[in-house]
Parts: sequence; structure tokens; C-alpha cells
Amino acid sequence: MAHVVIVGGGFAGVWSAAGAALARRRAGGDADLRVTLIAPNEHLVLRPRLYEPEPDLAKVELGRILEPIGARHLRASVSTIDTGRRVVVADGEEIGYDRLVLAAGSRLVPPQGLPGAERLFDIDTLDGARRLTDHLRDREEYSVVVVGAGFVGLEAATELAARGRVLLVDQAAVVGEPLGPGPRKEIEAALDELGVERRLQTTVTEVGDGYAVLSDGARVEADAVVWSVGMRASELTRQVSDELDHLGRVPVDRRLRALPEVFAAGDTAAAPFDAEHTVMQACQHATPMGKVAGYNAAADLLGVPLRDFTPAPYVTCLDLGGAGAIFTRGWDRRVMASGAEAKEVKKLINQYIHPPVDDAQQILAAADHVYTELPFFPLDEEKTAPAA
Repeated sequence: MAHVVIVGGGFAGVWSAAGAALARRRAGGDADLRVTLIAPNEHLVLRPRLYEPEPDLAKVELGRILEPIGARHLRASVSTIDTGRRVVVADGEEIGYDRLVLAAGSRLVPPQGLPGAERLFDIDTLDGARRLTDHLRDREEYSVVVVGAGFVGLEAATELAARGRVLLVDQAAVVGEPLGPGPRKEIEAALDELGVERRLQTTVTEVGDGYAVLSDGARVEADAVVWSVGMRASELTRQVSDELDHLGRVPVDRRLRALPEVFAAGDTAAAPFDAEHTVMQACQHATPMGKVAGYNAAADLLGVPLRDFTPAPYVTCLDLGGAGAIFTRGWDRRVMASGAEAKEVKKLINQYIHPPVDDAQQILAAADHVYTELPFFPLDEEKTAPAA
């Protein structure tokens, strides 16, 4: 029996399993194909929601997605991918595959040589977000330093500002440098409204018990220091390709194929978005990539026509806590909505990323939906964003 193995239990991995199950159904109910997803945890973690105050709400049982569609979940961690033998090693066990989907995600890059780094907090994983939430839960008027004023750091800082004092630190000369100038005015206004202090062209050089030292020599009070700088694809990509991009991702073609028997999706895949851009390490790309990669891995074995990955228009929606949110469109990140209106968009997005559960028909129908003309919110292209 042919075997599709999927490495990773995030958005790309889960939707790869659903995509493979869809191709199996298209090939006929008696199609001779097994689908196995390998991931160590029992939940899909809705990682984009881990900045919220109750991170345990940001998870879905994998069994409620995989069991209805006839996919197996092996709770294990993959250490080795042997593409020559078409074998992966998971917790010491060799598992053969006919087609592999690498969807092992990305991880936060920890600082090297930072004194007190063991005291850092993050919201990169469910355990990390729980640890931060538990640490601050019963404190009043806490002080937090957030290192990194990119997408994750801004959402963390503005959420934490609701219950304490926040200092946002970044080596860049401006806040939100990765987001470009498009939404900067609105971001800065939101930070001002929430009282978030900024120290730019600065970083943390030491984390102590109740304090942080900055590169300008200042020692600041800190009940917690939250690290949000730098993401890199899973190290498993090195076992698939020697030609990784600057984020450690495997280059793939329009069918998301990396090697003849290996597909990649989500944060491990450097897929072209257009002639100038590759996809972002974000769920808006990981989800459709998973659907296409899993479908193609199974279709390749079953004689079903493969699909091209055709990304939908690029949007972003940045939560800004009590100051609302910002919704942008395009790679220049034109602000289409801000404040309370954009906050409603963010709520819709956070609902949208939850996969259907328990119902095979709904799960497979969602797996077949690989392109959204205007993701999440049908704002008119010419609409002028309201003031924050």
C-alpha cells in the first residue's frame, strides 16, 4: 500500500493530511493509500493567536481533524530524513514513505551569548505562551520589556500594555521595520495611545532577576523580558536540500515539489508568490500550501492530476490590543482599515484559521478551498482607511 508521510502538526501539516485525503477520495473510495502525520503533540496550535491572554484557547485536538478523514497520527519527533532510502526516523523508529511532505514549521531563533538568556520568555510555542501568562497572571502593574518591534513583538507589546508597563526595544531605527512604511503612522499612534515606550537602535545585553540591561547602558525594571526576534525554518530542511534560502527554507516548484518524492509546505518551503516575492512564514500561506502539497503528494501516487499553488492576494492584519488593529493589502501594505474596524477583521481572521472538526465532509470541502480572492474581509479596493 502506498504511503504518504507528513512531518509536522501545524497548519501546513494538518492541511497536508486533509489534502492527501481529498486526493484519495478523488481517486475512488477504495484507493490504496495510507496517510500518516508525524508530530509530537496532540494539538494543532493556532500559533498566530498565542499573543492573546489565554493561550490554551489557541489549540485544536489533532484527532478531531485527522480521524474523520482516515489519517493516522503518530505522536513522535522526526530526527532524520533519508531521501535516498525514502525513510524518516521518528523517536528511533524507521518509517518508510512513497511520498513525503515536509511541514515541520519554524522556530524562534534564541540569542547567542546573552547573559541571563534562560530568563527570557517567548510566545513562539504554546508552552512558552503559557509560561509567560502564568508568570504575569497575578501581578498588578507589571513591567515588561519586549525585544523586537516586528509583527510578533508589536502584537505582544500592545496586548501586554493592557495590564502593565511595556518597553519595546529594537535594533532598527523605526518600529515595524519588516512591515515597511505603509502602516507605520498607525502603529506609532497606537503605541502612543497605549503608553508603550520605545527604545530604538537598542537591544538587551543582560537579563537579570527583575531587570534588563540595554545596550545604551540603561538598567530598566522588568518582571519579564519577551524575546520575539528572528524566525528560521526547521533544521530538517538541511536533510532535504543544500540550497536553502536566508530563512532556511527548501526551494520548491509551483506544485510545491522539492525532490521527486518530497514536497514541502508552510514555513519550511520557499515557494514563489510572484516574480518578486516568496511566500511569508504565516498561516495565510501555510494553510493553502499544505492543502496543495498534501493533495499533490497523494495525487502523484494515485494518477490524479496535480494542482499548482496559486497564492491569494497578500494581506496582513496586525492586532494592536486596546488600540484596535490594522488591516493592510498588498506587499506595500496599504492600510485599508484601522482601529475598531480592523479589530473586527482580526476577529474574523482568528475564527477563519480554526479548521473544521469531527465532520469529514466539512474538512475535505475546506481542503478543496485553496484560493481566496480577497482573504478574510471584502474591503473595497479603493476604500480609504478610517483614522485610528
